[in-house]
Amino acid sequence: MLNLGQTSRRLTHKIGFALPVAVLLMSSLFVGVLGGAQTYAQESARKLITRVEPEYPDALKKLYIGGIVRVAVQVAPNGMVKSTTLLGGNPILGQSTMKAITQWRYAPAPSEETLTVKIEFDPHR
Repeated sequence: MLNLGQTSRRLTHKIGFALPVAVLLMSSLFVGVLGGAQTYAQESARKLITRVEPEYPDALKKLYIGGIVRVAVQVAPNGMVKSTTLLGGNPILGQSTMKAITQWRYAPAPSEETLTVKIEFDPHR
């Protein structure tokens, strides 16, 4: 028959092993949910004329860090990008994305417009 001290040590040993395994599995699932091809989407009918691909930092790719980055893009009437603001996502991937987006060119339009751009980084590609 086990006393309370032995039972407590066995339970602590099992939890001590199970917790890191659970965290590892959950992080794998999280990366898997965010994975996918690097895609581009915007909430506007304004035509994108020139697009520069963002760099995927090697350090993040090797560590399987990816995800979706959302950026607000203010476009001038002449089609030049005036400013970018990170709305969500990894800050390092966001900086890379905003650097690329500032080089994008849109079709001219009568007025200034703010677009939301989403870019997905997949470390498995």
